[in-house]
Amino acid sequence: MLANESEKDAVWATINTPLTRQELEAFCQNIERLFRINPMLIFKQWTVLSSNCYRFSGRNISQEKPFDFDLRLTVRQIPNGVQIDYQGSLKTRTTFAFESTPSNGSYQSRLTITDSYDSTPEVDRKQQLHLVDKSITVWATYLQQYLQSWKKWSHIGIWRWYMKTIWQPMKPSGRRISYILIWMAIFELFLILLGAPIYFIK
Repeated sequence: MLANESEKDAVWATINTPLTRQELEAFCQNIERLFRINPMLIFKQWTVLSSNCYRFSGRNISQEKPFDFDLRLTVRQIPNGVQIDYQGSLKTRTTFAFESTPSNGSYQSRLTITDSYDSTPEVDRKQQLHLVDKSITVWATYLQQYLQSWKKWSHIGIWRWYMKTIWQPMKPSGRRISYILIWMAIFELFLILLGAPIYFIK
């Protein structure tokens, strides 16, 4: 993953993905899922206002002091990706840009996420640094991990059902707890299977 930022009005991160460009483009049409993958965002409300417009409120924990937000998102297709415009935010827009890459091991495409702040005067931005979304690097990392899992498991119906119905609505803390509990259950099952032959031998 590559992350960078300009001195003035944008920050971006680039990741390689195992999906083809067409698969990546289709995946990124689910806007709610994209934001829910970001572990720095705690959802309060997600409302569909129209086919390309949403209301999104919650808490951003990417800053040392978390801040609440209530945004209106408008989504539009651009030649090489998807652009999300914000109302009610210091951030102007987020762009997801897709490109194919030469087949290199398990990677087939590249995704670049760009957060832009260019509609806000520089003086105002400096006064509102506590409202800057600093999650883009973490978001990109989690998106890459999710896309790797998607490539491996999305053909299994029960996996898709679990991720959409149970995992996706969870708070980030709930996902971490669930992950720990699942591995504890697997470890306990392993111990039981390991002990069963010993019991029957005796």
